[in-house]
Parts: sequence; C-alpha cells; structure tokens
Amino acid sequence: MRVVIGIDLGSTTTKAVILDEDQRVVGRGITNSRSNYDTACAVARTEALNQARLRMLSDAIGQQPGVSDEADKLARALDRAFRCEQHLAQLEVLERVALGVAITGRYGKNNLLAPAIESMFASMRDDAPRLFGPFSERRSDFFRDIAGSSYQTLAEKVAHPENLPFDLILGVYDQAILTVENEPGDLSLEGLSDRVIVRALSRRSDRETVGESLERAVRIVVSEEVEVLCEVGTGYGRARLPFPKECIRSEILCHGLGAHRMFPETRTVLDIGGQDTKAIQVDNQGIVTSFQMNDRCAAGCGRYLGYIADEMNLGLHELGPLALKAKKSVRINSTCTVFAGAELRDRLSMGQKREDILLGLHRAIILRAMSLVARSGGIEDEFTWTGGVARNQAAVKALRGLVAENYGERIINIDDNSIYTGSLGAAVFAHRQAAEA
Repeated sequence: MRVVIGIDLGSTTTKAVILDEDQRVVGRGITNSRSNYDTACAVARTEALNQARLRMLSDAIGQQPGVSDEADKLARALDRAFRCEQHLAQLEVLERVALGVAITGRYGKNNLLAPAIESMFASMRDDAPRLFGPFSERRSDFFRDIAGSSYQTLAEKVAHPENLPFDLILGVYDQAILTVENEPGDLSLEGLSDRVIVRALSRRSDRETVGESLERAVRIVVSEEVEVLCEVGTGYGRARLPFPKECIRSEILCHGLGAHRMFPETRTVLDIGGQDTKAIQVDNQGIVTSFQMNDRCAAGCGRYLGYIADEMNLGLHELGPLALKAKKSVRINSTCTVFAGAELRDRLSMGQKREDILLGLHRAIILRAMSLVARSGGIEDEFTWTGGVARNQAAVKALRGLVAENYGERIINIDDNSIYTGSLGAAVFAHRQAAEA
C-alpha cells in the first residue's frame, strides 16, 4: 500500500490523515498534544495506520473460506475489540502509575487511598466491554476523557470528606495521566492482534473455526508493507515535526485546502482550534484569498473550553450536552481565560445554573469568532466550519443562530470529521508533492 500522510500538530490535539494513491482517505488518527509533541505525533500516526489496516480487514476476511459472507460484521467486531483492548492496555499502565503515586509523598500518608484506587480500576476494567459494545455510543476519541469520566464518577462514590477526600483521589489521576500520555506503550494492531481476535469472538460458539480464518486475515493485513511516499505537517507545533522545510505548510493554507477538499463549493472557512481561531476566505480552487486570526490569547478557543471543563470538574465532551439543557442563556462579559474561573464562580454563587452559564459561554465564544469572520470579508456561500469545537453541539447551535441573524440563509458545512480538516489539507499537499517527485 502506497500512501501519503498529513499531520496537524495542534496545541491540544494532534491529528493524522492518510490518503492512498487515488486520494481516498484510508485512515485517521487523533490524540492529545498536552504533554509531549513528539509522542503525540507518533501516536496519531500509528492510530491512522491502524485504521487503514482495519479498513483493509473487511476485504481480507472476504477472501477467507467460511466467513466471507459476514466480512463486514466481523470487521466491525474486530474494530470494537481493538478499541477495547487499546483502552484496557492504557488502563493497565494508568493503574500501575496511579498506585505508585498513591503510596508516595503526601498521598502515601492516607492508608485508604491505594485500596480505593485498586477497587476503582477493577470497576473500570469490568466496564470496558460495555463502553465499546456494538450498541454503545462513542463518548470521546481520547483515553484521558473516557478514563477520567469513569474515574471521577467512581471517586465520588468512594470518597469520604474526613477519611478519603475527593480532591486527594482526583489528584492521583491528574498526576498519573501525564505519564500515560507520554508513555502510551504499544497500541498498534500488530501488538494487540491476538487479544483483539479473542475478544471479537468471545460470544460466538464457532470461535475456534472462525478464529483461524480471522487470524489468517489479520496476518495478511498486518504483514502488508505500507510505503509512505510523502508526509506534510502543519499546525501550532509544526516546527517540532521532523520533516524537511518544504514539507511544512501553514495552518491557514492547510485548513483552506482541506475545507475545499471536503466541500468544493466552500468560500468561507472558520476554524476554532485549541489555541487560536482563524477566519479564511478561499477561491474555487481552495486557494486562500484573505484571512484573520486571533493574535493575543486563547480566549474563545478550545483551550478556553478545556479550562471551563476543568473548573466544573467535567469532561470536555460533556460541556455541549449540558449547555443544551439550559432554559436561558446567561450573559458572559468576558471570554478571557485568565478571568474565566472567577466569573464562573461568581455566577454559580449567585445561584445561576451550570447549564445556563455554559450556554452563555458558548454564545460568547461564537460571537468572538464571528467578529473575525466579519473582518476577513464576511460569509459567502458556502460556509465551512472546521476544528474540534465544531463537534460541540451547543457551539453549533449558537453559530447557526448568529449566522442567520447577521447574514441570512447560508449553507453551513460541518462534517463529522471536521477536526481533521488541517491534516487533510496537509495530506493533499503531500499527494501533490509525491506526484511531482
């Protein structure tokens, strides 16, 4: 398999997209960038290659006698089993590190802490198959969020204000997760293939005969050589990528081209990333004609939402659903990250509901982004929104409302994979460079 790869090294997430020789997307990968750019780049790349191989499995299974008629079903089961085994492998590392933290320093003074953490992780392991079951909704792309949400829920149950404070239990997780993100271990399909097959077939009575066919298919896919023709990098941390200078492109160019690739009629692009917001105008070839971006701080960006989530002891993925439960929108005076915590606490102390405050926060963020759009030239049909914040349904609702108020009816494109737009643009550039080589 001959491919090109685009990598978007963002301030909070790192994304990778793989295109085959026909420019079809065959793999995507994403991970947190919070701890280590080099590790994040390697993990996102590996995740994209894993996805590419998993997509090949359906064809490989279809060539195996006795199972060809259920190739798609078995491929989906393998995909779920693979994600579950990845999660369990990371839980194993996280538990080991957390227990090490729990018995040292100030944590080690509490004899109840380590046993409580052991019981919590036992519950998390038992719950893993449910999280990745055939009817389970995917809660997040990030291990930090999925594990953190479960850990916090369990911590609330075992905590005791006098003997085992909640903050003490949570502090262990906050310290341990950094190590796991820096040393994720082997999360490749190759490294987990045996466990994946066993899990995928655990409920089948014919698992022994079917297992032989799956093992052959997995061996075929895993052994296939992947030739990377070219890699192009972009994003906030692009200078850290070990690529030649000609293989580094600006975020503006990559987001413009990526949005054009996803929606060819795109003329205006809004990207709300972790560290910055970009409003971009492009022509009918995806070439940037003008742009505006915030230039001073992360106010109104993904990192701001992350800070709010931390202040409320919520996962980032929980903010949007909670905001959509609001009955009214609380006016927010500032989207400055520095003052966000103080204003949030003031609002809560006044008796205002969390969901109402969050709805106001989302509207304030989109208002700030819309001012950049106006300065870049306004909104022309079609308007495409990219970046991780586009996955937040409360932000989407606020955007649609403000676009209608200020520009009337416009076609608004928000793809489920919008967070990968920058890396997709980088991959398109990589394909062009490979074709010219």
